[in-house]
Amino acid sequence: MPLDLPDSIRLIATDMDGTLTRRGKFTPLLLQTLEALQTAGIPVVIVTGRSAGWVHGVVSYLPVAGAIAENGGLFFPGDTEPEFLVDLPEISTHRQALANLFHQLQQDFPQIQEAPDNRFRLTDWTFDVRGLSPADLQAMGDRCRSAGWGFTYSTVQCHIKPAAQDKATALAQVLQRHFPDISPVQLVTVGDSPNDESLFNGDRFPHSVGVGNVRHYLDGLAHKPAGITHAEEVEGFWELAQQLLGQPLTSSA
Repeated sequence: MPLDLPDSIRLIATDMDGTLTRRGKFTPLLLQTLEALQTAGIPVVIVTGRSAGWVHGVVSYLPVAGAIAENGGLFFPGDTEPEFLVDLPEISTHRQALANLFHQLQQDFPQIQEAPDNRFRLTDWTFDVRGLSPADLQAMGDRCRSAGWGFTYSTVQCHIKPAAQDKATALAQVLQRHFPDISPVQLVTVGDSPNDESLFNGDRFPHSVGVGNVRHYLDGLAHKPAGITHAEEVEGFWELAQQLLGQPLTSSA
Protein backbone atom coordinates (compact mmCIF):
# COMPACT_ATOMS: atom_id res chain seq x y z
CA MET A 1 0.00 0.00 0.00
CA PRO A 2 1.48 3.36 -0.99
CA LEU A 3 2.06 6.22 1.45
CA ASP A 4 -0.61 8.68 0.34
CA LEU A 5 0.04 11.52 2.78
CA PRO A 6 -0.94 15.19 2.45
CA ASP A 7 1.51 18.08 2.73
CA SER A 8 -0.38 19.29 5.82
CA ILE A 9 1.05 16.67 8.24
CA ARG A 10 2.34 18.54 11.31
CA LEU A 11 3.02 15.80 13.87
CA ILE A 12 4.09 12.14 13.96
CA ALA A 13 2.87 9.74 16.67
CA THR A 14 4.92 6.56 16.48
CA ASP A 15 5.45 3.26 18.21
CA MET A 16 9.00 2.46 19.32
CA ASP A 17 9.99 -1.24 19.32
CA GLY A 18 9.98 -2.69 15.82
CA THR A 19 9.21 0.76 14.38
CA LEU A 20 12.09 3.00 15.47
CA THR A 21 14.54 0.20 16.26
CA ARG A 22 16.63 -2.25 14.25
CA ARG A 23 16.64 -5.72 15.78
CA GLY A 24 15.72 -4.18 19.13
CA LYS A 25 18.40 -1.46 19.17
CA PHE A 26 18.58 2.28 18.51
CA THR A 27 20.80 3.21 15.57
CA PRO A 28 22.47 6.34 14.17
CA LEU A 29 19.79 6.30 11.47
CA LEU A 30 17.08 6.85 14.09
CA LEU A 31 18.85 9.85 15.62
CA GLN A 32 19.54 11.29 12.18
CA THR A 33 15.88 10.95 11.18
CA LEU A 34 14.51 12.41 14.42
CA GLU A 35 16.89 15.35 14.22
CA ALA A 36 15.88 16.05 10.59
CA LEU A 37 12.20 16.05 11.55
CA GLN A 38 12.88 18.30 14.54
CA THR A 39 14.78 20.75 12.35
CA ALA A 40 11.88 20.78 9.88
CA GLY A 41 9.43 21.62 12.68
CA ILE A 42 7.61 18.27 12.65
CA PRO A 43 7.42 17.08 16.29
CA VAL A 44 7.49 13.36 17.09
CA VAL A 45 5.57 11.80 19.98
CA ILE A 46 6.49 8.22 20.90
CA VAL A 47 3.56 5.93 21.76
CA THR A 48 4.98 2.75 23.27
CA GLY A 49 4.13 -0.19 25.45
CA ARG A 50 7.39 0.24 27.35
CA SER A 51 7.34 0.93 31.09
CA ALA A 52 7.10 4.31 32.76
CA GLY A 53 10.61 3.88 34.12
CA TRP A 54 12.07 3.06 30.69
CA VAL A 55 10.23 5.88 28.91
CA HIS A 56 11.22 8.46 31.52
CA GLY A 57 14.86 7.83 30.63
CA VAL A 58 14.46 7.60 26.86
CA VAL A 59 12.41 10.77 26.44
CA SER A 60 15.14 12.76 28.17
CA TYR A 61 17.71 11.78 25.52
CA LEU A 62 15.90 11.56 22.19
CA PRO A 63 14.91 14.68 20.20
CA VAL A 64 11.16 14.11 20.62
CA ALA A 65 8.25 16.19 21.89
CA GLY A 66 7.19 13.61 24.48
CA ALA A 67 6.26 9.97 24.94
CA ILE A 68 3.21 7.95 25.94
CA ALA A 69 4.15 4.89 28.02
CA GLU A 70 2.48 1.59 28.89
CA ASN A 71 0.16 1.51 25.86
CA GLY A 72 -1.62 4.67 26.92
CA GLY A 73 -1.16 4.75 30.68
CA LEU A 74 1.01 7.84 31.10
CA PHE A 75 2.45 10.75 29.13
CA PHE A 76 5.92 12.21 29.64
CA PRO A 77 6.04 15.74 28.20
CA GLY A 78 9.78 16.08 27.72
CA ASP A 79 11.70 15.44 30.92
CA THR A 80 9.02 16.75 33.31
CA GLU A 81 6.80 14.75 35.64
CA PRO A 82 4.48 12.23 33.95
CA GLU A 83 0.74 12.70 33.55
CA PHE A 84 -1.63 9.77 34.14
CA LEU A 85 -3.97 9.20 31.21
CA VAL A 86 -6.19 6.61 32.94
CA ASP A 87 -8.16 6.73 36.20
CA LEU A 88 -6.79 4.16 38.62
CA PRO A 89 -7.55 3.11 42.18
CA GLU A 90 -4.73 3.30 44.71
CA ILE A 91 -1.60 2.09 42.89
CA SER A 92 -0.71 -0.79 45.21
CA THR A 93 -4.31 -2.10 45.02
CA HIS A 94 -4.23 -1.83 41.23
CA ARG A 95 -0.88 -3.63 40.99
CA GLN A 96 -2.12 -6.45 43.22
CA ALA A 97 -5.21 -6.96 41.04
CA LEU A 98 -2.99 -7.19 37.95
CA ALA A 99 -0.69 -9.67 39.73
CA ASN A 100 -3.65 -11.83 40.73
CA LEU A 101 -4.85 -12.08 37.13
CA PHE A 102 -1.33 -12.86 35.90
CA HIS A 103 -1.02 -15.72 38.41
CA GLN A 104 -4.37 -17.09 37.21
CA LEU A 105 -3.03 -17.09 33.64
CA GLN A 106 0.08 -18.92 34.83
CA GLN A 107 -2.06 -21.81 36.01
CA ASP A 108 -3.02 -22.53 32.38
CA PHE A 109 0.21 -21.23 30.82
CA PRO A 110 2.97 -22.14 33.30
CA GLN A 111 5.70 -21.11 30.84
CA ILE A 112 4.91 -17.38 31.09
CA GLN A 113 7.17 -15.30 33.30
CA GLU A 114 6.92 -11.75 34.56
CA ALA A 115 8.90 -9.35 32.37
CA PRO A 116 12.07 -7.86 33.90
CA ASP A 117 10.72 -4.32 33.48
CA ASN A 118 7.42 -5.08 35.19
CA ARG A 119 8.69 -3.64 38.48
CA PHE A 120 9.02 -0.25 36.77
CA ARG A 121 5.39 -0.17 35.62
CA LEU A 122 2.40 1.61 37.11
CA THR A 123 -0.67 0.93 34.97
CA ASP A 124 -0.16 -2.45 33.26
CA TRP A 125 1.45 -5.89 33.81
CA THR A 126 3.78 -7.50 31.29
CA PHE A 127 5.27 -10.85 30.38
CA ASP A 128 7.40 -12.09 27.47
CA VAL A 129 5.60 -12.90 24.21
CA ARG A 130 8.25 -15.40 23.04
CA GLY A 131 7.09 -18.99 22.69
CA LEU A 132 3.38 -18.13 22.68
CA SER A 133 1.26 -19.23 19.74
CA PRO A 134 -1.57 -17.17 18.20
CA ALA A 135 -4.01 -19.56 19.91
CA ASP A 136 -2.31 -18.95 23.27
CA LEU A 137 -2.54 -15.20 22.80
CA GLN A 138 -6.20 -15.41 21.80
CA ALA A 139 -7.03 -17.53 24.84
CA MET A 140 -5.20 -15.14 27.18
CA GLY A 141 -6.99 -12.16 25.68
CA ASP A 142 -10.36 -13.85 26.12
CA ARG A 143 -9.56 -14.66 29.77
CA CYS A 144 -8.53 -11.08 30.51
CA ARG A 145 -11.54 -9.55 28.79
CA SER A 146 -13.96 -11.89 30.56
CA ALA A 147 -12.43 -10.70 33.85
CA GLY A 148 -13.01 -7.06 32.90
CA TRP A 149 -9.43 -6.28 31.82
CA GLY A 150 -7.78 -5.44 28.52
CA PHE A 151 -5.04 -7.45 26.82
CA THR A 152 -2.67 -6.72 23.96
CA TYR A 153 0.74 -7.78 22.72
CA SER A 154 3.62 -6.52 20.63
CA THR A 155 6.78 -8.00 19.15
CA VAL A 156 8.27 -7.84 22.66
CA GLN A 157 5.68 -8.34 25.41
CA CYS A 158 2.14 -9.19 26.40
CA HIS A 159 0.25 -6.58 28.41
CA ILE A 160 -2.61 -6.93 30.91
CA LYS A 161 -4.16 -3.48 31.33
CA PRO A 162 -7.32 -1.56 32.18
CA ALA A 163 -9.97 -2.28 29.56
CA ALA A 164 -10.22 1.34 28.36
CA GLN A 165 -6.46 1.86 28.12
CA ASP A 166 -5.13 1.97 24.55
CA LYS A 167 -2.77 4.02 22.45
CA ALA A 168 -5.45 5.84 20.43
CA THR A 169 -7.43 7.04 23.46
CA ALA A 170 -4.24 8.24 25.14
CA LEU A 171 -3.02 9.99 22.00
CA ALA A 172 -6.34 11.83 21.64
CA GLN A 173 -5.93 13.13 25.21
CA VAL A 174 -2.36 14.24 24.59
CA LEU A 175 -3.35 16.06 21.41
CA GLN A 176 -6.09 17.91 23.27
CA ARG A 177 -3.86 18.88 26.21
CA HIS A 178 -0.53 19.58 24.54
CA PHE A 179 -1.16 20.09 20.81
CA PRO A 180 -4.60 21.76 20.68
CA ASP A 181 -3.85 23.44 17.35
CA ILE A 182 -3.18 20.10 15.60
CA SER A 183 -6.18 18.12 14.37
CA PRO A 184 -6.22 14.37 13.65
CA VAL A 185 -6.06 15.06 9.90
CA GLN A 186 -2.71 16.83 10.45
CA LEU A 187 -1.24 13.80 12.21
CA VAL A 188 0.28 10.56 10.95
CA THR A 189 0.36 7.53 13.25
CA VAL A 190 3.00 4.83 12.79
CA GLY A 191 3.36 1.27 14.11
CA ASP A 192 4.24 -2.33 13.40
CA SER A 193 2.27 -4.76 15.59
CA PRO A 194 -1.09 -5.63 17.21
CA ASN A 195 -0.72 -3.22 20.11
CA ASP A 196 -0.62 -0.42 17.52
CA GLU A 197 -3.97 -1.44 16.04
CA SER A 198 -5.92 1.42 17.64
CA LEU A 199 -3.52 3.87 15.95
CA PHE A 200 -4.57 2.38 12.59
CA ASN A 201 -8.27 3.17 13.17
CA GLY A 202 -9.12 5.39 10.22
CA ASP A 203 -12.20 6.82 11.92
CA ARG A 204 -9.94 8.39 14.55
CA PHE A 205 -6.70 8.91 12.62
CA PRO A 206 -7.15 9.15 8.84
CA HIS A 207 -3.42 9.00 8.09
CA SER A 208 -1.64 5.90 9.41
CA VAL A 209 1.45 4.04 8.28
CA GLY A 210 2.78 0.61 9.11
CA VAL A 211 6.48 -0.04 8.67
CA GLY A 212 7.13 -3.06 6.46
CA ASN A 213 7.20 -5.67 9.23
CA VAL A 214 3.54 -4.98 10.04
CA ARG A 215 2.74 -7.34 7.16
CA HIS A 216 3.34 -10.27 9.55
CA TYR A 217 0.22 -9.26 11.52
CA LEU A 218 -2.19 -7.88 8.90
CA ASP A 219 -4.47 -10.92 8.85
CA GLY A 220 -5.22 -10.49 12.55
CA LEU A 221 -5.82 -6.73 12.55
CA ALA A 222 -9.35 -5.34 12.43
CA HIS A 223 -7.86 -1.90 11.76
CA LYS A 224 -5.08 -1.89 9.19
CA PRO A 225 -2.67 0.96 8.35
CA ALA A 226 -3.64 3.15 5.40
CA GLY A 227 -0.15 2.73 3.94
CA ILE A 228 2.85 0.47 4.44
CA THR A 229 6.50 1.30 3.83
CA HIS A 230 8.66 -0.90 1.65
CA ALA A 231 11.37 -1.14 4.31
CA GLU A 232 11.02 -2.65 7.77
CA GLU A 233 11.70 -1.25 11.25
CA VAL A 234 13.65 2.04 11.47
CA GLU A 235 14.43 1.98 7.74
CA GLY A 236 10.66 2.14 7.16
CA PHE A 237 10.37 5.13 9.48
CA TRP A 238 13.24 6.76 7.60
CA GLU A 239 11.34 6.11 4.35
CA LEU A 240 8.28 7.87 5.80
CA ALA A 241 10.35 10.83 6.99
CA GLN A 242 11.82 11.32 3.52
CA GLN A 243 8.34 11.65 2.05
CA LEU A 244 7.19 14.10 4.71
CA LEU A 245 10.30 16.25 4.33
CA GLY A 246 10.02 16.21 0.56
CA GLN A 247 13.69 15.42 0.14
CA PRO A 248 15.98 12.40 0.32
CA LEU A 249 17.89 11.84 3.55
CA THR A 250 21.35 10.38 3.22
CA SER A 251 21.60 7.41 5.53
CA SER A 252 24.65 7.32 7.76
CA ALA A 253 23.90 3.79 9.00
